[in-house]
Amino acid sequence: MPAAWAPPGAPAAPPWANLSSAGQFVLLGFAHVPALRPLLAALFLPAFLLALLGNALIVLLPALDAGLRAPMYFFLRQLALVKMCFSLDVVPRLLGTLLRPGRGVSPAGCALQLLLVLSCVSSECFLLTAMAWDRYVAICRPLRYGAIVSPRLCHRLAAACWLAGAPVALVFTVWLFRFPFCGPRGIRHFFCDIAPLLSLVCADTRVFEDNVLAATVLVMIVPFCLIATSYAQILATVLRMPSARGRRKALSTCASHLIVVVLFYGTTGVIHLRPKASYSPESKQVVSLSYTLVTPMLNPLIYSLRNKEVKAALRRVCCHHLGSGPCEGPP
Repeated sequence: MPAAWAPPGAPAAPPWANLSSAGQFVLLGFAHVPALRPLLAALFLPAFLLALLGNALIVLLPALDAGLRAPMYFFLRQLALVKMCFSLDVVPRLLGTLLRPGRGVSPAGCALQLLLVLSCVSSECFLLTAMAWDRYVAICRPLRYGAIVSPRLCHRLAAACWLAGAPVALVFTVWLFRFPFCGPRGIRHFFCDIAPLLSLVCADTRVFEDNVLAATVLVMIVPFCLIATSYAQILATVLRMPSARGRRKALSTCASHLIVVVLFYGTTGVIHLRPKASYSPESKQVVSLSYTLVTPMLNPLIYSLRNKEVKAALRRVCCHHLGSGPCEGPP
C-alpha cells in the first residue's frame, strides 16, 4: 500500500510521509511559521557566519600574539572550538530545513548529529568548570598560580574535557535509537535531540529518561555546583582585598566567564533537565536556538569587548599584518 494513501475522509498525509515511511526522519523546524522560513534563513546565515568568524578569531589570536599565552586564554580557545563544532553540527542543517523543508535525514545521520550535540554540551560544561577553577587559583592562590596551572596540566584538563562526555553521549545515542519509532517520523525540531525523538518512540522510556536525568545531574549540575563553589571562594577573597582597584581588576577577569555560564546554563538546563517536559515544541525550538546560534555568536563579543588584553592583542595583530606602524603594547 503506498505510504501516501489514505482512506476517504481521512486527513491528507503530509508531503514528507513517503520519506518517513522509508525509515528516514524529517526535521520540521519552524514548521509552525512556514511563511517566515526564508526570512529566518536570511537572519540565521549572517549570525552563523559571525559565530564562525568570531570564534575562529578567538582560536587563532593566541597563536598570533604572545600576549595571550596565559592558561585562561588556552581554555578560552578550547571553548571557542566547542562553540564552532556545535554551530557546524546544527546550523547548516537548520538552514537546509528552512530553505528546503521536508528533506529526509537518515537514522545514521540523525544519530551522529545527536551524538555530536551531546558531546559538545558535555565538553562545554567541563570546560566552563575548568575555566572557573583557573580563575579560582589565579585570584585565591596567586603566588602559586604558575606552579599549579602548568601548561602540561592545562593540556590534560582540555583533553579530559573533550573526551569525558563522549562515552556518555555514545551510550545514550545508541540506547535511544534501539527503541522502535512508530508512525510518521517528523521531528518537531530543527536538529535531532533527545526530547523530540522521545516523542516518536512507541515504547516505555521511563528507565531511559531516569538515566538521562541522572547523567544530566552528573554532567551539568555537578559542574555547575563546582563553578558556584569556585566563585563563592573568589568573592570571599575579593571582599578581603584592601584596594578597591584590586577588587575591580579581580572581578573584571571573571565577568566574561560568568556571563557565558549564565547564558549556557540558563538555556541548556531548560531543555536537558526535563527531556520530555510539557514545554511546547515551538518554545523548545526558540530556547534551543539561543544556545546553538545566539550564544556562539555572542561568545567572541563577550570576551573581546570586556577584555583589555584581547582588544590590545587584536590591535597588535592588525597593526603587524596591515603594516600601519608601531602598535600599542599590552595595557
